[in-house]
Amino acid sequence: MSTSHFLSNAQTQPPVLPTDRWQQAFPLGQWGDWSKISQYSQAGDVVWISTAYPLWLDVIAQLLQAEPKRLVVALSAAPDQTEGLRAINAGARGYCHLYAVPELLQEVARVVQQGGLWVGPELVDRIVAATRDLLARSSAADQIPAPDLSALSAREAEVAHAVAAGKSNREVAEQLFISERTVKAHLGAVFEKLGVRDRLQLALRLSGRAATRAAPKPL
Repeated sequence: MSTSHFLSNAQTQPPVLPTDRWQQAFPLGQWGDWSKISQYSQAGDVVWISTAYPLWLDVIAQLLQAEPKRLVVALSAAPDQTEGLRAINAGARGYCHLYAVPELLQEVARVVQQGGLWVGPELVDRIVAATRDLLARSSAADQIPAPDLSALSAREAEVAHAVAAGKSNREVAEQLFISERTVKAHLGAVFEKLGVRDRLQLALRLSGRAATRAAPKPL
């Protein structure tokens, strides 16, 4: 069973320590300095690091160099797209707010443990836009098969396109006049049917060419 670890540093001013919300989210989680975390975190464990930690990008690289199967999540007190891209480029599997509620932190851990990538909708949109640009410039773009959405119901396809456009579950619910719980259920079905792990993979799957919508299943 994987464990969550928070990389702390009591020597900095102010000290880098896990928030109360992080401790609520992971009551069995561990925290400590570099020597402790690098020694006791294992493959499959989630290591959480604040962007306030000194040289945090270098530390992410060092953690993954020592154990490539560690799952690193960067936490920021003031998230922004540029910093998020730097975290993902360094090898982090997630990037979210340092003061996120415990339930959200637990969801982030579940996603990255399942092989997914957790980033905010704005960052997803930026990555997808960059991918579209690369595909447009590539001579092989026309050879990319159109994603087949025929296995999805009409409502599942609507949810898939809305999420791929970078909308949150709440925004999708408001757009389609359904509950967030229903959006989450449809999204789970979309992930399973299309064989994707997270919102970013879904967005990238739908970004290459227009999706095939032939004969969608009824609701």
